[in-house]
Amino acid sequence: MAGMWGKARELAQMAPPERNRWVDFLRALSIMAVVFGHWLMAGLYVDGAGQLQRGDLLSTQQWTHWLTWGFQVMPVFFLVGGYSNGVSWDATLRKAELGQVGVYRDWLASRVQRLIAPTFPVLLVWAVIAVVMTQVGLDRAQISDATEAALIPVWFLAVYLIVTACTPLTHKAWQRFGWLSFAIYIPLAMMTDWLTFEMGVEYINFTNFLWVFLAIHQLGFAWREGKFENQIFALGWFVVGLCVLIAITVYGFYPVSMVSAPGGFSNSLPPTLALFALGLAQTGLVLALEPLGRKMLNNIGIWTATVLMNGMIMTVYLWHLTAFVLVMTVVWLAFGGMGLNSVPGTSEWWISRPLWLGIYMVALLPLIAIFSKHERSFGPIRGGRTVPKARVVAGVLLICVGLAMTAAITIASPESLSGIRLWVVAFPFIGAAFLGFGPVYAMVKRS
Repeated sequence: MAGMWGKARELAQMAPPERNRWVDFLRALSIMAVVFGHWLMAGLYVDGAGQLQRGDLLSTQQWTHWLTWGFQVMPVFFLVGGYSNGVSWDATLRKAELGQVGVYRDWLASRVQRLIAPTFPVLLVWAVIAVVMTQVGLDRAQISDATEAALIPVWFLAVYLIVTACTPLTHKAWQRFGWLSFAIYIPLAMMTDWLTFEMGVEYINFTNFLWVFLAIHQLGFAWREGKFENQIFALGWFVVGLCVLIAITVYGFYPVSMVSAPGGFSNSLPPTLALFALGLAQTGLVLALEPLGRKMLNNIGIWTATVLMNGMIMTVYLWHLTAFVLVMTVVWLAFGGMGLNSVPGTSEWWISRPLWLGIYMVALLPLIAIFSKHERSFGPIRGGRTVPKARVVAGVLLICVGLAMTAAITIASPESLSGIRLWVVAFPFIGAAFLGFGPVYAMVKRS
């Protein structure tokens, strides 16, 4: 870790002065919120009969539903994504004017690479684990639970890749229509919820993955163009978003919880108008804090920590639940469930949280050491060969379908001889091949 810190410090010192460090900090802070949120909300415990049970803090303590307003930070990811994608696409357009580049495939491949490269190892590792556990005769339901718990985070990547692929169109819409290119998504999200909850139209609610997150992504373009520089304006967004959120949850029929919780429908899978309102509130809050945040990041120590986290951010995100599953497996099989005798939400359970969070972090560290090198390990084919746009679109769609199915139905199969759904595992790899990614790992070092 000392070597990683030293490298991060070098990169931190090399950062150009015009770089918006608040973007990187929000990305790092958000990933930590997701990690600790998952570790805190989920929990296994041993019941009075000595059986291992799946625990859920949200099901035992209703007040914890309010905590999800802080831990559900997916909107912040898309806000930061809009800012970053806008910067990257503008740079590509400028180079295209100089005749250097100009291929949509090249730009999209560079954006997809950072996301999909570290995803391949976690898919392969869990595919092997599922096959081995099946062949040794373990209960298939337990195998499915383990793979589902470890791989559920990949749903975000499927949605983010689609939103990113739309950047040329959404960016052009922002340049031409400004705020209207954001506002159009409000009635679309409202109509989707109305069709879902009032008219009972099935599956229409999944379109809100686009309407809600494309809208927040548009706000990233607005942020980059300085539309939120006025702190009063940004605070106004926070207040309006918060008021709408309170109105439709506390006084409306939407659940307070911003993640899936017992006793109601999910506000996040798929998103609802409530998550949209949360995104507006979070946008206003984090952008109102930007001036203070950028001053804070002048501290080389804080900025180095931010750079370090951003250098392994996908590894942390993709493997943190694997660390959780491994810890629980070892505790159950090797130590007979020692320390798991308290039900989530009890005072004893809360007192033990710092210890367990520390254990999860320790378990995650070797996974980071092993797999963080793959953050940029798959490279596109060299030689300047252009992949047709139709093939690019097909590749991204195959990746997204594979990741979405991984999260929705898991890679574990209750019937197949192998124990896994081979097509689910294969789709992301086939999609990467369509995009022109090389089949061999290659370490890509930053200059």
